[in-house]
Amino acid sequence: MTMDILAKARKLESHLARTVDRAAQQWSKSGPRGPLEVLHGVLEAVEERIEPVGRGMHVFPFNTITATIVAVSPDTRARFSGVLDGAPSLQERISRKLRDAGCHVPGLHVSVVYVAEADPAWTCPEFHVDFSHGAVQETPPPEPASVHEVTLTVINGSADKPAYVLTLDRINLGRCVEVRDSRNRLLRTNHVAFTDAAGAINETVSRAHAHIDGTADGEYRLFDDRSAHGSSIVRNGRTIGVPAGSRGVRLQAGDEVVLGEARLRVTFA
Repeated sequence: MTMDILAKARKLESHLARTVDRAAQQWSKSGPRGPLEVLHGVLEAVEERIEPVGRGMHVFPFNTITATIVAVSPDTRARFSGVLDGAPSLQERISRKLRDAGCHVPGLHVSVVYVAEADPAWTCPEFHVDFSHGAVQETPPPEPASVHEVTLTVINGSADKPAYVLTLDRINLGRCVEVRDSRNRLLRTNHVAFTDAAGAINETVSRAHAHIDGTADGEYRLFDDRSAHGSSIVRNGRTIGVPAGSRGVRLQAGDEVVLGEARLRVTFA
């Protein structure tokens, strides 16, 4: 009984502190929250829904979580996607938090939805979290058709790994693993990360240089993210430019992805 009272007191104290923080932020007009701040806000919202059931035990009475985030432009959505879909993903972070609290939630499903503007009823102007409980799916859903194994081998420049084997719908390419702004807010996580301060070749790779997107039919396309030194593909001795803002260029096995002066060779499983 005492532990339940203490848990409820801590939850109330945490809720009041967050309410004061939100009011202070609106009063000071400090600007919208960045992706990392929104991520922590979503995790806090999940933590508030963990309920004590006595004897130090807790339950989470939901198995579906939907985080709706305001992202006006494609660039803003890309920033949030880099944080929420990176490793660990939002679902992995939430699952870990629930496990740490001793909550077993079979069939937990976490989704992220982007909208152009906030609903007036939201507590936070940047995001809102909905919770629900539905029927547990007996078998896991099949993997999306767009997820295939792709290997990116470094052939010019130096990266954290000599080769990357990935099965992601979006693969960020750039210099350094984490890209942060002047206020140290996380903007993006690079899945293929060229090492910072590692020579002239690496200096031609922008921190947020390019990305590879999986398509519904199982293909991958290379997009340039307005890099300083540009992106291209070398295929059978021919160079194919990838202009920033274009629809990207479809990748084939054996292609060389050129980021500035750095290069990666593409192979598929």
